[in-house]
Amino acid sequence: MSEAERLDNLGDTAALTDTFDVAVVGAGSAGFSAAITAAEAGARVALIGHGTIGGTCVNVGCVPSKAMIRAAEALHHARHASRFEGVKGDAALYDWQALVAQKQALVNELREAKYVDLLAAYEQVAYIEGQAWLEEGRVRIDDGRLITADKIIVTTGASAAKPDIDGFGDVPFLTSTTALELDKPPRSLLVVGGGYIGCELAQMFARVGSEVTIVTRSRLLSGGEPEISAALSRYFEDEGVTVLDDLAYEHIVTTPNGVVLSIIKSGMSQVIEAEQVLVATGRQPNIEGLRLEEMGISLNKRGGIAVDSQMRTTHPGIYAAGDVTAQDQFVYMAAYGAKLAAGNALNDDGEAYDNRAMPAVTFTDPQVATVGLTEAQALSDGFSVKTSVLDLSSVPRALAARDTRGLIKLVADAESGRLLGAHILAPEGSDSIQSAAIAIAQGMSYSALAEMIFPYLTTVEGLKLAAQTFDKDVSKLSCCAG
Repeated sequence: MSEAERLDNLGDTAALTDTFDVAVVGAGSAGFSAAITAAEAGARVALIGHGTIGGTCVNVGCVPSKAMIRAAEALHHARHASRFEGVKGDAALYDWQALVAQKQALVNELREAKYVDLLAAYEQVAYIEGQAWLEEGRVRIDDGRLITADKIIVTTGASAAKPDIDGFGDVPFLTSTTALELDKPPRSLLVVGGGYIGCELAQMFARVGSEVTIVTRSRLLSGGEPEISAALSRYFEDEGVTVLDDLAYEHIVTTPNGVVLSIIKSGMSQVIEAEQVLVATGRQPNIEGLRLEEMGISLNKRGGIAVDSQMRTTHPGIYAAGDVTAQDQFVYMAAYGAKLAAGNALNDDGEAYDNRAMPAVTFTDPQVATVGLTEAQALSDGFSVKTSVLDLSSVPRALAARDTRGLIKLVADAESGRLLGAHILAPEGSDSIQSAAIAIAQGMSYSALAEMIFPYLTTVEGLKLAAQTFDKDVSKLSCCAG
């Protein structure tokens, strides 16, 4: 039986009953998290989906992009094997469409296993397909059905936002979704936006042969540490990616050969030509059609549904979680927030959202992994700040790998020594950040981190060395010296 047929059958079953304990609007990662949490607590749940089940992450976000990024990494590292004496390597992209098909097969497999097939395991969850909007004490579906529920949780996610550039409404553009569905890589690509999506896809397309220019109003990964932004820009330039930051946009137009973007940088006008343009200027919450204003549900300054720490909206009995709130737009935080919302909806709002030790990773190469406060954030929060910055050339793992690109920056409270933030730029940064997250969650001091035992010749050992750098010159230590 096909995915569509199975979902239709689930929908037919749901149509027999219109009263539930909880109605969840949105069937992505957050929606499933909320529905499963509520069902496990004994509630009868209506899970209302519209479009492809599974939401952003599995269909058009994390899974497809990381699959393609890994393939591009394989090309790059094979071509640069000569960094080891006596080793030569090469690799070629000979069938882009086969790579895209393999990516899509993985997406289809995971969507079936983790979403469609999962519904059968939860008899208390009724899946209902349709465009939904909110009414008092119920949800109305566009086919006329009414779903009444004591509590409603909105988890409708987000979609790509268009940049505010003159002329953009008349220009055909790629998104992070359509870019990974192209028949072939573009000869040249203009990436608008220096956030994590823009950085990841700019490097990926450069590694498969596109001539890439990335433009951003501020700097790459502007919410992070400036040392990491500057270093990542250098590494991009080394790979042939043109990085143009700290600029203003004038206008963009189509031409017979693609697009032309006019910018102002350092007071001078400049034009950039490319065959294709990829928009990576953030994501906007999917709130259209929900009739939030009629329900008295407020929005926050980022255009998402405003929620408090219990995930409650400004309307009693209605909660929201995930990307639709425009906060912490990562799939694991969407699932966490939705689980919290469902638990609070059924259990008197006893749990509070806590992102103080939230790790985040940008899957460039080197990877950017962060947790906690940046130096600027810590200062803004009133801390007396102490920092250490360790270049990866001081980390034995990087020396052995013949790849010293990157750095580790730690942020601490100068008075207590408590670790406030950790920021890693390293080829294996994503596998190291969780140790820092645990340290921050447990309120560890940097001196306690410096005294911990770490395995030698690992990237995570860099955290120990960075912690030691607060008080000593680690270049004066022998291997494994504590």
